[in-house]
Amino acid sequence: MASLNLNQIISNSNTSFAVNRRPGLRLPSRIGLRVLASDSASAEPDLSITVNGLQMPNPFVIGSGPPGTNYTVMKRAFDEGWGAVVAKTVSLDAAKVINVTPRYARLRAGANGSAKGQIIGWENIELISDRPLETMLKEFKQLKALYPDKILIASIMEEYNKAAWEELIDRVEETGIDAIEVNFSCPHGMPERKMGAAVGQDCRLLEEVCGWINAKATVPVWAKMTPNITDITEPARVALRSGSEGVSAINTIMSVMGIDLKTLRPEPCVEGYSTPGGYSCKAVHPIALGKVMSIAKMMKSEFNDKDYSLSGIGGVETGGDAAEFILLGANTVQVCTGVMMHGYGLVKRLCEELKDFMKMHNFSSIEDFRGISKDATRSNPTKESSQERTAV
Repeated sequence: MASLNLNQIISNSNTSFAVNRRPGLRLPSRIGLRVLASDSASAEPDLSITVNGLQMPNPFVIGSGPPGTNYTVMKRAFDEGWGAVVAKTVSLDAAKVINVTPRYARLRAGANGSAKGQIIGWENIELISDRPLETMLKEFKQLKALYPDKILIASIMEEYNKAAWEELIDRVEETGIDAIEVNFSCPHGMPERKMGAAVGQDCRLLEEVCGWINAKATVPVWAKMTPNITDITEPARVALRSGSEGVSAINTIMSVMGIDLKTLRPEPCVEGYSTPGGYSCKAVHPIALGKVMSIAKMMKSEFNDKDYSLSGIGGVETGGDAAEFILLGANTVQVCTGVMMHGYGLVKRLCEELKDFMKMHNFSSIEDFRGISKDATRSNPTKESSQERTAV
């Protein structure tokens, strides 16, 4: 049977494919229609994907952080062609958030971190959005009015309080956002209030909070995982079993960027003091790949991984970087630090490089190669391979 193209699908249906609202309890069967690639051998590779009912022109997503901090920058992201945008994390009371300056530090390749060396590591001690929630909600509405078919994802984080979580979900959903990403992973996300990684590192707490969220939300929910834990599959498993449609991994890695050998103070330094922050950029990419692979294998063995989604995050600056995440099972690939370094136009290069990779292997769609590399790794060597190494 000949496959329908996207225009035919839309013209023959009254259904909106921008988001698959989930009535009542969320069920893993709420999966959107997959857009099929053209049968033509000469056709360009098709980067479009449908994840949890969310239709995107490509798998590249702005990761939550400074690149999604306000209307102006999110609008630019959509104009440049990003597949989706995850806004900077919001909570009910922005007054409790104080973002300091300076809040970034960089690690460069080369001897003694030469100022001329390539940036390979990036640390931040930035908190969630310090803008009033009402302002962010107004801008979400403006964006959805201007771009009704673009995918806007609200990132949320709240204190250990069921009523607060429910209110926050109600308020962001009223703006028309397409999905929610729950920040269970910020390494410096006000742990004294049981926020951020303080929840993501405690599976009992995570199960309870995920239960609140998923009983309330009517749009797909992604739980963002912390890498600062022994086994990242444990919280990922809890999040999925508690009703989340997907997981995102990884958030930044707890770190101290370095010490200024002149002042003897840690960096970044604010009025003589610093604090451990979140590490990102190219240097974390191999770590992120390992975490994503572990989650993908768990999802395949314990869940129907076609019914859930996985968003890979960490050190993406090229189409090849993105291909690696997809080969290990990711549906989408988020970029945050890369946008801060290279600008919003980076998505055009990412798309072209990913297409080049697909052409090289004759892949016509993302699903043609998603996850095909994850089974080429083993947790333990087989007896035969061990004997072969001994013989050598």
